[in-house]
Order: sequence, then C-alpha cells, then structure tokens
Amino acid sequence: MIKSLKSTGNQLADSAFQLTVLRREVAETLHLPLFHQKLADADLFPLTPVAPSVLQINVGKMCNQVCKHCHVDAGPDRKEIMTRETMQYCLDALAQTDIQTVDLTGGAPEMNPDFRWFVEEISKLGRKVLVRCNLTIIVANKKYHDLPEFFKQHRVEVVSSLPFYSAAKTDSQRGDGVFEDSIRALKMLNAVGYGHEDSGLVLNLVYNPAGAFLPGGQKGLQDQFKRVLLKDHGIVFNELYAITNIPVSRYLDYLIESGNYAGYMEKLVTAFNPAAAAGVMCRNTISVGWDGGLYDCDFNQMLDLYVASPVQHIRDFDAAALGKRAIVVNQHCYGCTAGAGSSCGGTVA
Repeated sequence: MIKSLKSTGNQLADSAFQLTVLRREVAETLHLPLFHQKLADADLFPLTPVAPSVLQINVGKMCNQVCKHCHVDAGPDRKEIMTRETMQYCLDALAQTDIQTVDLTGGAPEMNPDFRWFVEEISKLGRKVLVRCNLTIIVANKKYHDLPEFFKQHRVEVVSSLPFYSAAKTDSQRGDGVFEDSIRALKMLNAVGYGHEDSGLVLNLVYNPAGAFLPGGQKGLQDQFKRVLLKDHGIVFNELYAITNIPVSRYLDYLIESGNYAGYMEKLVTAFNPAAAAGVMCRNTISVGWDGGLYDCDFNQMLDLYVASPVQHIRDFDAAALGKRAIVVNQHCYGCTAGAGSSCGGTVA
C-alpha cells in the first residue's frame, strides 16, 4: 500500500517546501509569470470574496484509501481528526450566517467518529449537507453499509470520486479493487433512490485526470460516463464534475517523480482564463481545517495558507471581518483557472 508523504518523511509533506518548489519552478526555471501577476493583468488583483454560500469543512485526514493524486495526503496512517468541540464551533458560526451549503470533506469524512452527529446537527439548522464520499468507504466495513440510508434520511447530497468508467484507469490512480468496490457502492446508493430523476436524492460524480493533462470537456465526459455506467452496470447519477488536478502534495510528488512537472505547469499557465479566474470557488467559499483553522479554499488549507484576516479560527468567526479580506493566492491557483476552470463543483467558465 502507498503510504502518505508525511509517514515516509518526504520533503513535500512540508507545505513551506511545496510553496518553495512551486515558486522556484514557475518563476526561475520556467520563467513563467507568477499567478498574482496574471491576475493583475486581468484586473483581478487583489482577488476579493463575495458573500459566502458554502462552508467547506475538512473533518479529518484519515482515509481508507491512499490515492496517488490526493492533495490532502490522506490515508489510514493520518490521525488528524476534527473534534466535536470544533464541530460545535462550526455550528455556532453557521447559525450566524445565511450560508446554505455545508460541504463535508476529508480524508473519508465518514471515518470521523462524530460524522453522523455533525450531519444531524447541520440538518437541524436547515442547511443542505454535501458529503464528498470516496464510495469504497461504504463497503469497507459493516458499520458503513447503512450510509446510503443515512444519507437518504438527511437528504445529503453525495459527491463521489470515480476517476474513470473502467477498472484499469480507476485502480491505477486509487488502488487495486477500488473500481469494483465503487461500482458496488454506487449500486447501493441507486437502490435507495440516489441518482434517479425526480427522487430529490442527488448523486454527482467527480472525474480527475489520471495523468499530467487537463480534463476534457465536462459535458462530453458526463455523457460518456452516463452511457457506459448505465450500459455496463445499470448505474445512474445526476452530474459529473471534471476537476483539474492541482499541483499540491501527492500529485505534485507524482509530477516531479514522473518528469511531468514543468510541462504540466506550462500547460496550466498557458491555459489561464480570466473568466475562470473571476469565478473561482474561493470567492464564495470559506474553508475550515480539521483543527478549526480558516482558509480561502481546501488547497490553501493543505499548504497552510491561512486567510488574510485577523480571524483565522472558526471559534472566532466574524463574517464581516472575513468579508474584508483579500484572497491568498499562489502558483497552485493556476490549476483552478486553466481552460474552463475548476472548482469542487466542476468547471466555472
């Protein structure tokens, strides 16, 4: 099994080292403009937030999978888990706002021992809960087999990663047997109504490229996935999100080790799209780390780039103060602004 960068002592487990590599390679080796310069050329610097509509919460880095592209460096050997106390801070902050969507992520968020309590408490506040489920967690252990029913009970929107509609490509990125387990889990979700038209139970899939290239057109990929999954497995889903791999953590390590880093960064910079930059998710999202730290997005969180605000922890949440901040950017942000753009909800332009 692949181990996390942290457990193997890899230099790229250090966020400061990652930022040094990103800046050095982009500006000094490739002689490409830094990201903030590209924003300035498009009259978008500094990038500022709009009213937040999503509170994205990472409830822990523990995961039953160790995926080659994971920007969280998650895995079974990661023990960082959000406590119930920090979850309560999140609930208190949410109650102060009009934010309607709470996006729960990890790791495998379902592995947090307080996950179900948290979902129930968020639901009591009348907010929509979205869970980023890796699918295999549903079949990993008997205690998770009822997750589809639990999700249905609380009308949770399920967003599930499936790198491709074939076993070879999925397993090469996520591990042997992952595709088979994912198909089994998708059928369990379908069986309780998820993905079916007019059920109100939303099941969306996420596609990440398996190599050093940008995703194809989201609509075309969605049509392919729907056709093949229905024909070969009888599976239905609502939408497909095509997400660009961001050069952070384990994916950055893959790019460097495979000799693809320079070429990939050049692709991202060349494909910079001002329209995508204007619609990036960090403008309407507040990201909360497993320890309660506040960030502009999940990727900044993994690089320890806290919000540029006096308010940097969820226990001190102040919507007005956070609304006055400038969004923190760095070279990895090119991944969200290339081509049609990329966000946790797919393309943005």
